[in-house]
Amino acid sequence: MQERIWVSLLLPLLLPRSLWAGPPDSPRRELETEPGPLQPFDLLYASGVAAYYSGDYASAVRDLEAALRSHQRLREIHARCARHCAARRPLAPPGAGPGAELPFFRALLERARCYRSCETQRLEGPASRHRVSEDVRSDFQRRVPYNYLQRAYLKLNQLEKALEAAHTFFMANPEHMEMQQNLENYRTMAGFEAFQVVDREARPHLESYGAGVKHYEADDFELAIKYFEQALREYFNEDMECRALCEGPQRFEEYEYLGYKAGLYEAIADHYMQVLVCQHECVRELATRPGRLSPIENFLPLHYDYLQFAYYRVGEYIKALECAKAYLLLHPDDEDVLDNVDYYESLLDDSVDPESIEAREDLAMFVKRHKMESELIKSAAEALGFSYTEPNYWIRYGGRQDENRVPSGVNVEEAEVHGLSMGKKSSPKIGQDLREGGPLLYENITFVYNSEQLNGTQRVLLDNVLSEEQCRELHSVASGIMLVGDGYRGKTSPHTPNEKFEGATVLKALKFGYEGRVPLKSARLFYDISEKARKIVESYFMLNSTLYFSYTHMVCRTALSGQQERRNDLSHPIHADNCLLDPEANECWKEPPAYTFRDYSALLYMNDDFEGGEFIFTEMDAKTVTASIKPKCGRMISFSSGGENPHGVKAVTKGQRCAVALWFTLDPLYRELERIQADEVIAILDREQQGKQELNINPKDEL
Repeated sequence: MQERIWVSLLLPLLLPRSLWAGPPDSPRRELETEPGPLQPFDLLYASGVAAYYSGDYASAVRDLEAALRSHQRLREIHARCARHCAARRPLAPPGAGPGAELPFFRALLERARCYRSCETQRLEGPASRHRVSEDVRSDFQRRVPYNYLQRAYLKLNQLEKALEAAHTFFMANPEHMEMQQNLENYRTMAGFEAFQVVDREARPHLESYGAGVKHYEADDFELAIKYFEQALREYFNEDMECRALCEGPQRFEEYEYLGYKAGLYEAIADHYMQVLVCQHECVRELATRPGRLSPIENFLPLHYDYLQFAYYRVGEYIKALECAKAYLLLHPDDEDVLDNVDYYESLLDDSVDPESIEAREDLAMFVKRHKMESELIKSAAEALGFSYTEPNYWIRYGGRQDENRVPSGVNVEEAEVHGLSMGKKSSPKIGQDLREGGPLLYENITFVYNSEQLNGTQRVLLDNVLSEEQCRELHSVASGIMLVGDGYRGKTSPHTPNEKFEGATVLKALKFGYEGRVPLKSARLFYDISEKARKIVESYFMLNSTLYFSYTHMVCRTALSGQQERRNDLSHPIHADNCLLDPEANECWKEPPAYTFRDYSALLYMNDDFEGGEFIFTEMDAKTVTASIKPKCGRMISFSSGGENPHGVKAVTKGQRCAVALWFTLDPLYRELERIQADEVIAILDREQQGKQELNINPKDEL
């Protein structure tokens, strides 16, 4: 028990959360202020988790709730002080003549002094007490404290609060398949309907936008206007907070900050450009729902698109025209809205000059600043030599999903509603020319299921790819070559805190073989069976070009004792291998940081003496399971790597699950470098064994 508490105290201090919630002045639940200096939320979080694992659920609830309040309060203080000092200490432009830069730096120093004084006063202590690890920040961003809270509240028989905490967690973690069932259980036990459930970290502008769309689709245009206008006020308020929070510490990824030797102006420019890029990205941040990877397409412009038609339907033609012109600031060539502008102008009284009606000022000012920032970032990128590509923040695929469009040249009394020409970007579809069913190449391999039997596309399940003896040999060598967190920057539990993750590459296995730390024959087996798998995949899917290794990884997942009770997470969350899965949008975005060059994947299992750990395919909603596969020695599942095959691994609840994970590419530019080096080592080995020529190089040097 003491060991569990000790581990639970240490783990949270290694865990993260980026800083987003609503603006301090936005309408939301008031935070309870506690007497004395604000307590650091990471310490409260660690204390709450420790209390949870010790079974002291009342203390767990107390400390976890306090951690959430502290985290929110700290955000508010950061944002308020930034905005307060921006108003109190503006950075005046430099004067003319000698010392012209001094007014600027005086204003800069005064702003810094104001900010530090403001935070120290509001925190009732030094701000340094509230510097936490990136891992803790990540936990708060992913709403992990609410997962502990929902369990602790259940233990205390406070079902309403358990349901609220579970719902709040689920909103940002839709990959937790069991959580949805938990929510249904809570509702049944407590007798609550869905509309009564509150997301404690709901973002006001997204809630108001959703309400506006709902009323718009019900043709209740008065209420739609009310909520869209409220959403815009909240959006611009949250944009100010987002930009203020960007002024915090930045990461200098290309060099160690403590060893940074840049001069005054280089240092200022480096830091400021990171801040400016962060502020520029607030557009994407504010359009992204919690737990989602991709923003709502065309999010900010859509407010004005909805409003222009809603105002038209209630007879406010000037406001409709202002909103339509605002939309055109971001999409000046949109033919539908251009037609609407002409039509709205035709509806104005003769006393009103259409040219005097301008685009909404709120968006006009926003777009002006956004364009200035874009030009400055691009100029700085060219001058300072860093890479920057301006994202398309206003993707036109996102249009109003209704049949409303005002045609031009029609009388207001006779105006009819026609269809919009804009459409949603379709989900990524796998090519129609792909085939399967080719020869398996090797004797004794047993065909089990094809794509149709696995309820999907480009899938195959095979048995006896490895013999029992080969499985035992690979499992034995795994214990000698694996490193904890290999491939995940040394993180012991990269996917779930309830399991230990270990891995090793082919090149590492060969290196250990040469050094005598594992049998060279066993290291060679790892290389050979991965090549065997590559040939099978290439042949079965009847590919017309060579399939190359993209990454080869022997991996083991071990259930941690004492942490398996009431698990509702996955060993590996639902994902796709070459795109970013967005379950709510039913899309998979083939863009960085996804490994977009991967084309096929395979998993070759080494054992079955564990509990749980089933491999699952799902629909793109990341919830509906379409196939479940129990690993065993010699079994191999292979599939195409795109959004057509979302997959994950159920929790390993007892023992150790080991497999060889393989990713392949059809593009030789993305061949695995370590595999190429391993090929060279194997070639040397073969020549040495055959004794056909003398080697002038020690094979160890190749490693």
